[in-house]
Amino acid sequence: MSIEDDDKPRRKITHEIGQDLSLLSVEELTERIELLNSEVARLQEAVTKKRASKDAANSFFKT
Repeated sequence: MSIEDDDKPRRKITHEIGQDLSLLSVEELTERIELLNSEVARLQEAVTKKRASKDAANSFFKT
């Protein structure tokens, strides 16, 4: 790897649901899996926070 490679900005990894995967390398597929796993974890965390907020509100108004 040359020094010039380090200066180039990295391409942002994006993924479109349902896109053709046949043109992607194993490395690109692995990067997308990591990206999507991170996004799933972020979504699950948001659901947990919203449920806790909703449960707290329900508890407050039921008493």
